[in-house]
Amino acid sequence: MSKIVKPYKTDKGKKEQVKQMFNKIAKRYDLLNHTLSLGMDFVWRRKAIKKITNNPKKILDIATGTADFAISAAKYTDANITGIDISDRMINIGEKKINKKNLKNRIKLSIADSENLPFNKSSFDAITAGFGVRNFENLEKGLNEIFRVIKKDGFVVILEPSTPKIFPLKQIFRFYFNTILPKIGTLLSDDRSAYTYLPNSVKNFPNGKEFIKILDNIGFRKTSYFPLTFGIVSLYVAIK
Repeated sequence: MSKIVKPYKTDKGKKEQVKQMFNKIAKRYDLLNHTLSLGMDFVWRRKAIKKITNNPKKILDIATGTADFAISAAKYTDANITGIDISDRMINIGEKKINKKNLKNRIKLSIADSENLPFNKSSFDAITAGFGVRNFENLEKGLNEIFRVIKKDGFVVILEPSTPKIFPLKQIFRFYFNTILPKIGTLLSDDRSAYTYLPNSVKNFPNGKEFIKILDNIGFRKTSYFPLTFGIVSLYVAIK
C-alpha cells in the first residue's frame, strides 16, 4: 500500500484536508487547471470519453470538481450524467457552468463521498474520474465502490498525472512539476500547500502496470492504460 500523502501538516484525515484544499482553491481551479496543463486537459478528457464504447445511458463522474469531465461526457455521449464531489464550493462553480451551457436536463451534481457512494449496486453504464482517484483516502475502498455501482460490462475511464519515462522529458517534467508548478500555483491560488501536494501525490500514486494490477485485483477485466502527451498523463480503462 502506498504512503498516505496529505495536503497540509495537520492531524486531520486526508479526506477532510482534500475537501479543505479544494474549497480554498475553487475560485481559481479552472484557471490553474487549464493553464498548468496548457489546455491539454480538454484533449485528455475527450480521449477518455471516446474509450467508452458501450453507448452509455447513465454516467457517474467521480470527484467531478467543477464538472469539466461531466460537461465533456454530455458533449460526446447521449447519456445523463451524475457528478459527485466532496467539495461544496467546487460543486457550486460546476453548477453555474452547467446552467450557462444549458445542460441542467443532462447533468446533476451533488455532494457525496467517492468512497461511500450513495447509489445502488449496478446503477451506471460508465464511470469517469479525472484527476481525483489519487485523492482517495483509501484507494481500494474507493475503487471497490466504483466496481459496486457500475453495471456488468460497464466502462470505467480514469485520468491521472504520471511521469514521462524518456530522457530528457523525464528530467524536464520533474523540474517543472516540482519547482515551477508549485510557484505558479502559489501565485494564482495563494495556497502553496495545494501545489506542493500535487507532485507529492503523483509521486506516491501507483502508476501504470502497478495501478492496473490493483484494478485487476478489484475484479475489473480488460484493463489497460495509455500514456498521453508523452506520458505526463495516463488514461486507464477497465470493464466490469
